[in-house]
Amino acid sequence: MTALARLFPNGEWRLILAVLAEIALFAVVAPNFLTVGNFFEVTRLSVELGLLAVALTPVIVGGGIDLSVGSMLGLSAVVFGAAHKDFGLSIPLAAVSAVIVGAAGGALNALFIARLEIPPLIVTLGSLSLFRGIAEGITHAATNYTDFPRSFLALGQGYLGGVIPAQLPLFVLVVAGYVILLHRSIIGRALYAIGVSPAGARYAGIPVRRRVGLVYLLSGVVSSLAAIVYVAHLGQARSDAGNGYELDAITAVVLGGTSVFGGRGTLWGTLLGLFAISILRNGLQLAALPSELAGVLTGTLLLATIAIDRLRLGEQSSTGYSSEEEVKNSQVAVLCATIVAGSLIVASTNVWLVRSLQPIASPSIAPGTAASGPGGRRPVIAMMPKAKGDPYFISCRAGAEEAAKQLGVELIWDGPTGLDAARQNELVENWITRGVDAIAVAVENRAGISTVLRKARGRGIKVLTWDADAEPDARDFFVNQATPEGIANALTDEAARLLSGTGEFAIITGALSAANQNEWIAFIKKRQAEKYPDLKLATIRPSDDDRDKAFAETQTILRVHPNVKLVMAISAPAVPGAAEAVRQAARKDVNVIGLSLPNINKPYVHGDVVQTVVLWNTRDLGYLTIHAGMQMLQGTLAAGAQSMQGGRLGTLQIRGSEIILGPPLKFTKANIDQFDF
Repeated sequence: MTALARLFPNGEWRLILAVLAEIALFAVVAPNFLTVGNFFEVTRLSVELGLLAVALTPVIVGGGIDLSVGSMLGLSAVVFGAAHKDFGLSIPLAAVSAVIVGAAGGALNALFIARLEIPPLIVTLGSLSLFRGIAEGITHAATNYTDFPRSFLALGQGYLGGVIPAQLPLFVLVVAGYVILLHRSIIGRALYAIGVSPAGARYAGIPVRRRVGLVYLLSGVVSSLAAIVYVAHLGQARSDAGNGYELDAITAVVLGGTSVFGGRGTLWGTLLGLFAISILRNGLQLAALPSELAGVLTGTLLLATIAIDRLRLGEQSSTGYSSEEEVKNSQVAVLCATIVAGSLIVASTNVWLVRSLQPIASPSIAPGTAASGPGGRRPVIAMMPKAKGDPYFISCRAGAEEAAKQLGVELIWDGPTGLDAARQNELVENWITRGVDAIAVAVENRAGISTVLRKARGRGIKVLTWDADAEPDARDFFVNQATPEGIANALTDEAARLLSGTGEFAIITGALSAANQNEWIAFIKKRQAEKYPDLKLATIRPSDDDRDKAFAETQTILRVHPNVKLVMAISAPAVPGAAEAVRQAARKDVNVIGLSLPNINKPYVHGDVVQTVVLWNTRDLGYLTIHAGMQMLQGTLAAGAQSMQGGRLGTLQIRGSEIILGPPLKFTKANIDQFDF
């Protein structure tokens, strides 16, 4: 065996080369990528996922799988938050409670897998749903635990010596413990034997059940540690914490050379896989490329690696397994080809960006008056929606791009593909590292993102919120589409008009934890109580800003609450979803109204299923946000201002630190065709 094969038994050296290639590429095309601060930022953002990946490595080496680690993270986070906020336990005791829950969840998996010998895929798929369901039950999928002590938040947000992330030592300790367990102990050697052949391991006298049970127990414990770090990092504990982390963790393990069929793998390979993913995400975001591109590339890598590993093992079946055999050249080719493909995308996009750097003069702004960034470059404004695929935010983007072109601004538009507060935080962190001039965020979770927005302000970056607000001290201005009371009153008055002031109605919201929608609901209830006492709110159901879920929730409402005569949907995709459910049920006695875009509701409005759509001009909202950001950079919009010039929107009112777009519009059968957005 060569020295290289001894050091890298699974060909990990090739992944090292791939990581170095990533670093070299992003050092050229991604601003501020090759800095000490960004290096530690990558490690900080890798800790929670890294803990799960490290815990999964011996599980997979032993021929198992644990799909429940992300859900266990969410459950442990909720237990930690409830223990501290609801039961008044100190932070250390709340942390102990979370770890006990993690151990219990791991022990449950161990019982079914090791003792009852049920396939781990089935068991952990079930516990994935079980743990997430318990977390949602505790919080009713709405409660978000926040306001933790600053001393605790320092674990996830602080730095040792001003440079090293405070959570990094914990990660190093866990890694060290697992290195001893897997690579320097009898237990570790037993796990490799079990991964190759459980029956053979039993014949060799290895206590298979105990060894397998141990790694599942530890997986639950480490998931709870990741939960504590997660809460400290984001400043919040909610039931959807860690959603999807199990796939990313498995991806890191498999990319590192661990076989999903057991018997082969190292922790060093897992760490390489983890950093390959983290560096790819960080570099793409610093290069202002769509963040979902990282998911496409890592997903492709995962599928290709598993498929090639399966083919390799199939070819080995006639000759026997050799732990010394290296990863095949075809596997390396897949890895390199995928990274090269990503590199070409990055390079070509940056060429396009360079060619588009010439400012475009606005007919309404005299040339030379626009602010410029450092070095005379165009100012960069990074703008984030709650969910990139939502038609509402797609319309907002059109207005933002119009204003950016008009003002000569470089616009970075990126955000989560779904409602994901953690991903919003990660993007803001990377924008801070990139050194953008202004950040504008449509906030998914107020408490969760306010800390990182304060950090951006501390670095001299102008911060705006739009559509939904953060804490007032975390931003300079909030671009408000309309006052919450105005929105609520318009909806409630329209519901009362359609129901003649009496009857039952239901609300389909976005996420139950969405701050702006909860504020609207509070004002709807207030308006109902004060002016329409004969109206009864039957239920409030979430759609998670998903049209199909709104459709399903409306179907349930029509069955469970047969007296409901009006569905009020206050999320853009929820209105057509609810309307389709009412149409298919042929319930002509049920009205549908809500907040949404006119274009996606025109068929239902003309079909007399949707009576009224209430909304502001979403394109104008995006347009105004960029104008406000530009004026902040120019210094013409500062604290204390009572009005501002909004380009083609004219003079707009400012109330305190809120820039008001204007009163909501009502789209009905009579006027909806006049609007195109």
